[in-house]
Amino acid sequence: MNNIDNEKLPKGFEHHSSEKIKFKAATPDNRPQQVNFHPRGGGAGRNMGQAVEKAKDAKGTVRRLLSYFSKTKGLLTLLLCVVCVVTLTSLFAPAMQGKGIDLIKERGWEDLYRLLVGLLIVYVVHAGCNLAQTLISAKLSQKIVQHMRHDLFRKIDNLSIGYLDTHSGGDIMSRMTNDVENISMTISQSLGSLVSGVLTIIGTVSIMFWYCWQLTLVTLLSVILTVIVTNQMSKIMRKVYRKRSKVLGRLNGHSEEMITGYKSIVAYNKQEDVIEEFDRTSDELAKVGIRAEILGGSMGPIMNCISNISFVIVAAFGGYFAYTGLITIGVISAFIIYAKQFSRPINEIAQLYGALQTAIAGAERVFELMDQPDENDEGDKTMGDIKGEICFKNVNFSYTPEKQVLFDFNLTVKPGQKIALVGATGSGKTTVVNLLMRFYRIDSGEITIDGVNIMDIDRDELRRNTAIVLQDTVLFSDTIANNIKYANQEADDNAMIEAARMSNSAYFISKLPQGYQTVLTHAGANLSQGQRQLLTIARAILADPKILILDEATSSVDTRTEKNIQDAMVRLMKNRTSLIIAHRLSTIQDADVIVVMDRGRAVEMGSHEELLKQKGRYYDLYMTQFSGEAI
Repeated sequence: MNNIDNEKLPKGFEHHSSEKIKFKAATPDNRPQQVNFHPRGGGAGRNMGQAVEKAKDAKGTVRRLLSYFSKTKGLLTLLLCVVCVVTLTSLFAPAMQGKGIDLIKERGWEDLYRLLVGLLIVYVVHAGCNLAQTLISAKLSQKIVQHMRHDLFRKIDNLSIGYLDTHSGGDIMSRMTNDVENISMTISQSLGSLVSGVLTIIGTVSIMFWYCWQLTLVTLLSVILTVIVTNQMSKIMRKVYRKRSKVLGRLNGHSEEMITGYKSIVAYNKQEDVIEEFDRTSDELAKVGIRAEILGGSMGPIMNCISNISFVIVAAFGGYFAYTGLITIGVISAFIIYAKQFSRPINEIAQLYGALQTAIAGAERVFELMDQPDENDEGDKTMGDIKGEICFKNVNFSYTPEKQVLFDFNLTVKPGQKIALVGATGSGKTTVVNLLMRFYRIDSGEITIDGVNIMDIDRDELRRNTAIVLQDTVLFSDTIANNIKYANQEADDNAMIEAARMSNSAYFISKLPQGYQTVLTHAGANLSQGQRQLLTIARAILADPKILILDEATSSVDTRTEKNIQDAMVRLMKNRTSLIIAHRLSTIQDADVIVVMDRGRAVEMGSHEELLKQKGRYYDLYMTQFSGEAI
């Protein structure tokens, strides 16, 4: 909405409105994924080597995240109940299968028939509850994320301009989209699995010890071996995956630079150099990618091998215990299933760890943004029908304490006057406007409108009586009519059309296929720069402000379009207090007062003719533009 004087900002706080933000390509290497382990041990660990992002205050973030679960207590309770049923059925099924094998041996056909019917019911209930768990988890995650997005967007909508000016727009968008999406995916895919995994481990170990504690201890040895191998493989894979992500980032960055700077590359005949560099990076990525895929693909066979070794151990010891009469053959069958069932949740929980840590880290960034202070809104005075007298009295201001921007700035603007602010980039022109709009709080001094300190005026009241036309036009992907009415939603179509006529935009609007109902694509990309600027002027006219601010409104258009915009601005400024920021001195020669800014100070004030006679700073600027003389 506004532009800070970049030269006055400290390092790291430059304005980001025109900054080129580079987004990391979405690849399988930088987003958490859930890896489901097949009961037979396959499909393990393509993401086990991923770098895990950790939160600074995980416990505090988790507690705060849980507060969102309290808003969906019904769904959460239902999910936990369904997970318990799924776990119980998965625990009962192996025991029933083992009992069935013993009944076959004993030829108890009638009991076997009843047991098979019961087993069928258990499997049907298990499948149904599994489906219900998936659906409830998805609904729960979306409800929680809906509340979180609402709170986050509300916070962004109330952030101070100062925060938005000093923080990357890409970073804020990433918190709104990527981080929140990670939380949603983790809740929907991991919450049920985590609870079910813990219950399954506890239930399986308990049943196994109840059947035969000796065979249970033998089984646990193979599980420990699985955990050790998984841990060691993860360490090796993590290094390889990190290197692959790094090389992939370099390749993406090189590709982006080549595409965006293609004209320069062709102009300097550097195509072969660019291709050669791309090939080098691509070859490196291929090598590290092959290694990563080999390691990721080897995890499945390794886990299968361990699983088969476990099967042999359980079968051998189980056969011996059955021979001695310690257990039955059916118990051996149940033990084999329980052994598989026991290792599965352990591996799943290990896989969920990375996703959970990434989601918690994302939640921490979301909450960090939510904790930012809202824009100051302490004023409560209403102005009624204001005259538009503006007064800056001994104003000092700095964006950061160590770098002052304005020094003892004084300016009085009478109602209806046209004031122009000129000066080099970084001299403090836009800062004056920012302070008048109360985007920032001054360090000392006072700014008044009609004698009332702007800090005492209701913020909405202040901005309702002020309109800004910027160099960078801000239009929305909506109809032209709604874009003009954005400043005054209550205006009727006649007032809107009159505003378009006064802004010299009615002519080109009438030539469009749908006229005022033409939908602007990509915030006005289907219009020229001058046409977009005329629409913002129409919007300002419809707002009917008492104070008007024009910030470089004609600096990026051709001469003919500039004439149309200037004519529209003359109508817009009539009977309004106007502040104009301009580099083209030809556009402000008729200003009542021209204020020349230099390094945060007003060094000259007067009309165009008066300042030329003084042959000071303004004279130098004027002669540079119109006579080509050096300063």
